[in-house]
Amino acid sequence: MKTKLTRLPAIALTALCLGQPVAAQDVDYANQPANPRGSTDGATTAPGFSHPNQYLHVQATQIADNMEPVIIHQDDVDQARQKLADFEKRTGQKPNILFFLTDDVGWMDFGFNGGGIAVGNDTPNLDQLAAKGLILTSAYSTPSCTPTRATVMTGQNPLHHGLLRPPMYGEPGGLGGVETVASILKKLGYATQGVGKWHMGEVEGSVPNDVGFDDYYGFLGVSDMYTEWRDVYVNPEIALSPERMKYMTELNFNHYNVHATPKDGIENVYEIDLESIKNLDQDWARYSEEFIDSQADTDQPWFLYHGTRGAHFDNYPNDDYAGKSRARNSYSDTIVELDDIFGRLLAKLEKTGQLENTFIFVGSDNGPEQEVAPYGRSPFRGGKGSTWEGGTRVPTFFYWKGMIEPRKSEGLFFYGDLFNTALSLAGAPGTEVTKYLPKDRYVDGIDQTAFLLADEGQSARKSMIYTMNAHLAAIRMDEFKFHMVVQLQDAIFSQGLKGGFSGAIVSETGGTTMVNLYENPQENLNIGNRYLPIVTLMGQEASRYMGVLKKYPPNITVAMPGSSK
Repeated sequence: MKTKLTRLPAIALTALCLGQPVAAQDVDYANQPANPRGSTDGATTAPGFSHPNQYLHVQATQIADNMEPVIIHQDDVDQARQKLADFEKRTGQKPNILFFLTDDVGWMDFGFNGGGIAVGNDTPNLDQLAAKGLILTSAYSTPSCTPTRATVMTGQNPLHHGLLRPPMYGEPGGLGGVETVASILKKLGYATQGVGKWHMGEVEGSVPNDVGFDDYYGFLGVSDMYTEWRDVYVNPEIALSPERMKYMTELNFNHYNVHATPKDGIENVYEIDLESIKNLDQDWARYSEEFIDSQADTDQPWFLYHGTRGAHFDNYPNDDYAGKSRARNSYSDTIVELDDIFGRLLAKLEKTGQLENTFIFVGSDNGPEQEVAPYGRSPFRGGKGSTWEGGTRVPTFFYWKGMIEPRKSEGLFFYGDLFNTALSLAGAPGTEVTKYLPKDRYVDGIDQTAFLLADEGQSARKSMIYTMNAHLAAIRMDEFKFHMVVQLQDAIFSQGLKGGFSGAIVSETGGTTMVNLYENPQENLNIGNRYLPIVTLMGQEASRYMGVLKKYPPNITVAMPGSSK
């Protein structure tokens, strides 16, 4: 027996709105077309759509026991290989490699991610080149500066390279003489130049000239180490106390901008104080320009690691930039200065005819510092020091003229991937990198050459592993992020500026704590209980990596207070 129900079609609703009488109609629902989202039996009939860089359902390939598994896109691999072969045939050399790593810059500070002029600091040089390159919207650092820089150098996450936090004011610990991207590039025939911020240890074996750099010019620490105790407006308790100032002045850390080479060691060039710090980024830009000039007439490929001072607190922009930003604050003024400096390096590459031969990476070592105002901007929850997206999701783009197509991608990219990718470009792709490493060293990075160079390349990374202090904190696959350890910024202090270093760490979440980053980038809506099949997959990925940590255990050299080594 057919059931007849009465309904009002759209034309009838229109008539009702006009105040006209409407006659009821009989509708046979049993013979209506199936809803495209399902049928009375619950079966989905809509075909749906496939999207790139989504791998929940894909099994990654284990290419080596001591390397992360990868998603292989063979068409991308083939296209990238052909591009590299054509490049080498055309130029007769491997590409130059430039890493331009800024400090504490937020995801939305540069215009290419929606910031720039909108937040009071125009960044035309960065924006114009980004528009010609590959902008990554899901590129990840670690939560803070030293761990990220060591990750770039080693291809390892902090649990493996061991620098869980920055060594401060002469503390022991650092890279400890390990093979780095610089040391291996040197073995592959590259000239290696480091300029700017180091902050991966001041002790023997950890300074730049001990880990692969032919030449280094910059400081060994971090900006505030040289200024905060000197500034009467920041720390009057120290700056206005002769005894305390004497103690800080005599504290055993390097107070200088230095020049270092393997042959001559470290030479102190000039002391860093409240005046000289304003000129550091300009001085470092000059040094990088001179290096680029010096390489113009050689056949040797080069690697330039340029780490800026800005925009780490406290910001002391060069006098020529004070008030130059629309926002007229020290942070935005510094961003404008950094953009001009990048423009200078780019102009030097063009003038010397090296732009087409140079692979360029631009990024930030972590999200914005939120404990000292003014600071950077991010549309995400949290900031520096946390594994919320605001702490680790950072502005990133790649450019290589004629080799990288202009586009945007949300494919996952971890800054440890820079290690593998740079070495791949230099002639050690995939598992070849392990020839230069001890067998007990785990590589968390992935060779992303095909992702970057193929015209529509997809990421080779299935998951993003977030670590915080000595914890495996979170896993991201596709748009889903599974939290196991979180940092709550307001758990201790209810007032004042609250950033990633001020809150409490919750060492265990509820077990189904998961967010959808497409729908909820603020990470304040738990959907885990509704998506248990995906939670299960996340748990499996976490278990896989816990197995990695068991086989290749953490090697902690600089620990957080209270952490066990």
